Amino acid sequence: MRKKTQMIHGGISRDEHTGAVSIPVHHASTFKQDGVGNFVYEYARTGNPTRHALEELIKDLEGGYRGFAFGSGMAAISSVMHLFSTGDHVIFTDDVYGGSYRLVTKVLKKYKIEVTFVDTSDLAAVEAAIQENTKAIYVETPTNPLLKITDLAEISKLAKSKNLLMIVDNTFSTPYWQNPIELGADIVLHSATKYIGGHSDVVAGLVVVNSEQLAEDMHFIQNSIGAVLGPQDSWLLIRGIRTLAIRMEEIEENAKRVADFLADHPQVSKVYYPGFRDHKGHEIHSKQARGFGGMISFDAGSGEKAEEVLKKVKYFTLAESLGAVESLISLPAKMTHASIPRERRLELGIADGLIRISVGLEDAADLIEDLQSAL
Repeated sequence: MRKKTQMIHGGISRDEHTGAVSIPVHHASTFKQDGVGNFVYEYARTGNPTRHALEELIKDLEGGYRGFAFGSGMAAISSVMHLFSTGDHVIFTDDVYGGSYRLVTKVLKKYKIEVTFVDTSDLAAVEAAIQENTKAIYVETPTNPLLKITDLAEISKLAKSKNLLMIVDNTFSTPYWQNPIELGADIVLHSATKYIGGHSDVVAGLVVVNSEQLAEDMHFIQNSIGAVLGPQDSWLLIRGIRTLAIRMEEIEENAKRVADFLADHPQVSKVYYPGFRDHKGHEIHSKQARGFGGMISFDAGSGEKAEEVLKKVKYFTLAESLGAVESLISLPAKMTHASIPRERRLELGIADGLIRISVGLEDAADLIEDLQSAL
């Protein structure tokens, strides 16, 4: 089954009892048992038919062993990090999402889980960061917000040679463009709030694992912690996935046109977009993914200039998040990555004047005119 068809017919695509082509929303907190211990579903935290349909769908889309749905992307990441114990060490992509950075430096620090931030596009640097207590390599590719590219197949080889887990945040590419498990990843994460939901109306996180043992471990954590996705939001994600393919294709076309415009603009000093041939990692991304996505970052020169641009745009909505049908614009230094100290942001290349845009489904000409006017 090809990807576009899989978006609609993967997982549990219809209700087996009624034939309904839209999976029902099961608003039930508990379920009748036919004798003690004889049941399909026991309690909604442990399992729910609507959530199960979503989990089966994302499992199929990512080509994994089992899927899990959580109440947010951060709930998904937090649950995955509960696979580790006091004294364990995890290597993270250096310009990881600010919320992930906050989690591992502020929360997990209390549990003495060690982390090292490394440019995972540099294989030698990753290998040099491995310690005796290292348990996993956590990768974002493309990264947020600099869109750096990591060679997933090479990281997988390294991880396997050292008996480490490989975890990939696949939010920016989505399972339509990129499938890390096929390239050797053990766990794939999504902030499903973004492209998978796609309509700015749901907060959710998804995890897919590639083995029976990881499935058992993740289900135990999911059930124990209880940060599960509700049935209504599960249904919204299923509906979002059904149009994911055509949304990503249209967003891709818009993003190419917007990126080309920005690259030619005299007041833009730098554009970060994996679709450009001179973007570092372009060839690697072209090899491991089928598309470049809708995320673009560009440097407006200063924080003051960037804020003026954000004030003047009409069609780009100043807001957190990304991956929606409407185009969004943000200032990472003061929004998504504000939890990272300024000195660290500047080390990474996240300048005060860096603007991040999530290109949506509007007419590309309108988006370009909007940026032209604001700049």
